[in-house]
Amino acid sequence: MTTTISLSHITKIEGHATLSLRIERGRVAECELSSVEGSRYFEGLVKGRHFSEASEITSRICGICSCAHTIAAISAVENALGAKPSRQTLLLRELLMIGERIRSHATHLYFFALPDFVGCESALALLPKRRADVERALRLMKAGNAIISAVGGRDLHPVSATVGGFLKVPSQGDLESVARLLDAAVEDAVATARLFGELPLPGFSRPTQFMSLYNGRSYPLLSGGIRCSSPAGGVSARDFPPGDFHKFVSEYHEPHSTANFVVKDGKSYAVGALARANNNFRFLSREARSLAGECGFSFPSANPFANNFAQCLELVHYVGGAAGLCRELAGCRLEPLVAPRAGGACRGIAAVEVPRGVLWHEYELNSAGEIAFANIVTPTAQNLRNMQDDVAAFVPGLLKLPRGRIVLELEKLIRAYDPCFSCSTHFLKVKWLKPRGALVL
Repeated sequence: MTTTISLSHITKIEGHATLSLRIERGRVAECELSSVEGSRYFEGLVKGRHFSEASEITSRICGICSCAHTIAAISAVENALGAKPSRQTLLLRELLMIGERIRSHATHLYFFALPDFVGCESALALLPKRRADVERALRLMKAGNAIISAVGGRDLHPVSATVGGFLKVPSQGDLESVARLLDAAVEDAVATARLFGELPLPGFSRPTQFMSLYNGRSYPLLSGGIRCSSPAGGVSARDFPPGDFHKFVSEYHEPHSTANFVVKDGKSYAVGALARANNNFRFLSREARSLAGECGFSFPSANPFANNFAQCLELVHYVGGAAGLCRELAGCRLEPLVAPRAGGACRGIAAVEVPRGVLWHEYELNSAGEIAFANIVTPTAQNLRNMQDDVAAFVPGLLKLPRGRIVLELEKLIRAYDPCFSCSTHFLKVKWLKPRGALVL
């Protein structure tokens, strides 16, 4: 018997996607995960614009990840021009990215993931029974927003960061105020890890490659080479510098999707909090590592549902660390802006870690400093093929469940990746494809 499944509206994700499945004799014969977002054309929009405009324009790709696109664009342009930002500039950029990480993780964990595990349809349904959880989420989001506003100039689409430095730096009073918010948020971050550590984790894993930044000394945000762990959890010998991106990673298009798919050496791979924890666990804070053991989690892990708990560990790590970073920067002063000029045609690639994984920006500039070519590869585009492969491996173990439960479990799997399909175009319709007489779920 052939069963076709169409999941045509996946909720509680950022953006929209469709999943089409064909099951024949208990095996997956066809599995297509596709983004159905409209085309965004940002890579074309920046063409012909001055390099200083790249960060301002590309931050509009996504409100959730606007800081990430800003810093990735700036870093790629600086790499093209050979510009070296100051230590203070790098610390401010790191703090800005941490603010976005805290806000994004808190939003995903509480408002997208948690409802699945406690039997609620949405975050609004959480309020009557789990008001304390919702309030905890809002406090964490407030702390993240406070960082972004202080460093970036506003909550969304930061305006302070630019090529060569910052146009404005936060005042000592602002940084001290943010540090106090973060001190208070430590308890909320720890409570979040304990909450998600107690939730039942589906017993599913599939060996794959896990890609993240790695610098051998810290839990990286902005610097390092690219490390890919093997399916067995060991480290691949094929680590590579970000500038060699095209030697290992390639994009391709599927006719059923408006988003590109991305593979490394022809195979799917995962990026995101789980990949970062797998490759950099020993660089997490002591408290984060202790909580992992307390909650019974070990890394590396090949269970995609563990991405939720990996995000919890990052919350603990960054909320605790950001307060110290604020105090270190409290006396910062506006530095002279180093505005590099293009001396000829050049090209730069940057890889930064954003909430959902490695984000790539690539620019080619002409001698006038205008963008001749742009390429942006988002984390969700990189995860699409891996999500599709996970779904194909996960479905056979679900077929004896009621149809509503099958759809829920598939949505939980996809949501665990924290996908941003608006960025990737560049949620769940399941379509169970069926011939005549076949069962439609």
